[in-house]
Amino acid sequence: MPNPQALLYARHIEHRREEIDEILTELGYDGLLIHSGRPENRLFDDSHPPFRAHGPFVAMVPMPFAADSLLELRPGEKPRLWHCQPDDFWHMPPEPPGDWLTDTLDVEIVRSPDGWHEQFRQQRALAVIGDERAVGGLLDGADLNPPELMWRLDEMRTRKTAWERDCIERANHLAVSGHLAAAEAFRAGKSELEIHLAYLAAMGEDQDTLPYNSIVALNDHGAVLHYQFRSPERPNPVRSFLLDAGADWRGYAADITRTWTLDEHREFGDLIEAMDAAQRRLVDRVRAGERFVDLHREAHRAVAAVLEQAGIVRMAPEEQVETGVTTHFLPHGLGHYIGAQVHDVAGLKDERGMDVPPPERYPALRLTRTLEPGNVVTVEPGLYFIPSFLEKLRASDHASKVDWQAVERLTPFGGIRIEDNVLVSEGEPVNFTRQAFVEAG
Repeated sequence: MPNPQALLYARHIEHRREEIDEILTELGYDGLLIHSGRPENRLFDDSHPPFRAHGPFVAMVPMPFAADSLLELRPGEKPRLWHCQPDDFWHMPPEPPGDWLTDTLDVEIVRSPDGWHEQFRQQRALAVIGDERAVGGLLDGADLNPPELMWRLDEMRTRKTAWERDCIERANHLAVSGHLAAAEAFRAGKSELEIHLAYLAAMGEDQDTLPYNSIVALNDHGAVLHYQFRSPERPNPVRSFLLDAGADWRGYAADITRTWTLDEHREFGDLIEAMDAAQRRLVDRVRAGERFVDLHREAHRAVAAVLEQAGIVRMAPEEQVETGVTTHFLPHGLGHYIGAQVHDVAGLKDERGMDVPPPERYPALRLTRTLEPGNVVTVEPGLYFIPSFLEKLRASDHASKVDWQAVERLTPFGGIRIEDNVLVSEGEPVNFTRQAFVEAG
């Protein structure tokens, strides 16, 4: 019986080949070479950070850890993968591509990059995607990362194929298993490091295979938007837990955030429930034809309504948004594209490749486009008690409208973020994350 994954992948490549063939022909290129990337040692060192292949490579070849490999694309021809399998006794060589992949790609095994370098020397009318240090030998007569080609390929990637949607959905299921284990560890009073290890163990994953560095934040660490540490100390008291952590499935990412507290902290628990309800309403608006900038503004109105209802800010929601009060509690964007890259490409371009910068008031917004079927986006409103922002609010003309005693009670809890991965369909949005939580029980 045919492998369903293999069939989805074959259709993915067939669809992408048609698009890429048209682009290459229109731009006058005989072929396109996409390099996976090469590990680079740290300065004055002989070791390198964990390797992950370039996004344009992973979007075509589901091998996110294949270093120094090359995908060759030529109009009308079957794609060829030059897969580098070094004869190296220092390291475990990479696994060869599976049969389901070799049915769709011609695969040539080489023992070093020289194996594919020699195939393309002196060839003209080639486009090359990669880092100049790694692909310099291919550039005699070839174009490196030509801008017009790049934006067209990026635009192509904004509409996910059935294969890509399946990978993101599977990544969500994997990540949810980790989130549930992490929540259990939090309730058991574990440290950030212990919770992180529980997350990895539940998924059967290693830190280096995750699509991004997990944010494992207890108490006021939840107010540091990209908190980067994992303390081994168990805090006392335990107040809150924010986990922003994903998973990888064949190179495609899940990016999920949840916030928890303990039953005795009812005030903060009520805020979490209010933010969860607000996030669900925002997800329901993730539909074709919606401008993401408008959804971002709606997120600010939603946060303002939560603040007003909780009595934290005594201003009508619209007034909070117009005066910029909500930016002190929600300083980041509502979301972004997600795919072969966590912050996937073309979020700040239009379909012609022109820049579409975020509004001046919301500089951190990563997606400014109008949504269309096939997009997969994150929806992640937040409400934080960040001391530096609160000090600015205290010094503003609106300080008298804030219940500072409530703010002081809530600041040790850090903040709240709820994040789902959502497919824009022809009809209602498809929430991969909520579906995964429901199916996990």
